[in-house]
Amino acid sequence: MIFSMTGFGKAEGHTSNKEIVVEIKSLNGKQFEITNKLNPLLKAYEADIRKIIAKVLKRGSVDVAIFVKQDGAAKPMKINTALAQSYYHSIKEIATALNLPEEQILPTLMRLPEVVAPEGESVNEEDWKVIEGLVNEASRQLVEHRVIEGKPIEADLLGRIDQIELLLKEAEIHEPKRIDRIKERITALLEEWVGNDKWDANRLEQELIYYIEKIDISEEKQRLRAHCTYFKELTANAGTEGIGKKLGFVLQEVGREINTLGSKANDATMQQVVVQMKDELEKAKEQVLNIV
Repeated sequence: MIFSMTGFGKAEGHTSNKEIVVEIKSLNGKQFEITNKLNPLLKAYEADIRKIIAKVLKRGSVDVAIFVKQDGAAKPMKINTALAQSYYHSIKEIATALNLPEEQILPTLMRLPEVVAPEGESVNEEDWKVIEGLVNEASRQLVEHRVIEGKPIEADLLGRIDQIELLLKEAEIHEPKRIDRIKERITALLEEWVGNDKWDANRLEQELIYYIEKIDISEEKQRLRAHCTYFKELTANAGTEGIGKKLGFVLQEVGREINTLGSKANDATMQQVVVQMKDELEKAKEQVLNIV
């Protein structure tokens, strides 16, 4: 089972006096990177939240947003004066530079993050247990979404590998014919430049054998088939730990054998088949970048 790197999970819940919403979104990323948009009350739990998500998601660029809303009657509000002063100086410079009226500075200032907050509000141990459960639930939903997104990716990848194997069989059909063409071409050149019946046929056969050994692709075909088989085995046995990087490495090996086939083909028809194989390979590489 293949897991896509993209997904979304959302969980909502309540404590005795708070409404909590957890949203987690993941996109493609080479490593595990997390961006938090947390309520200021949860700053103390930021490391715990990161640990929970990293344990489940493993890889990708992850955005986490946790919203905490106070239920019931309004609580006394507290203004963070030091932060407001810091904001004020920056806003005033902008207003002066743009020749804007200063009357709007105060309303703008009061809407900035953490300038005004409920006094004495905090997240206790009971609240945290609820939030922790919601983070786990949102992570689980995201993994389920990744599974759904991964199914068409898996089908596409296996289709690409199947097509490469079919193209390899097509290349094999043209393989014997190229030897006849090479012999005909060399014979024609000898007759043109040396003259008919003035060259040694036995020596020509020896040279042809040497030349044919140089362009033999038996080992490349064997290795390419082995890589394709291994790719399918990895895909079939993929788990939650993710195999995106490993599949990428296998495709690199597939590409190496395809390139060697092209360099040894020495035949226009075979090289056209190799180009088609390269096209399928590049599309497979693009898809692998979407896998955890």
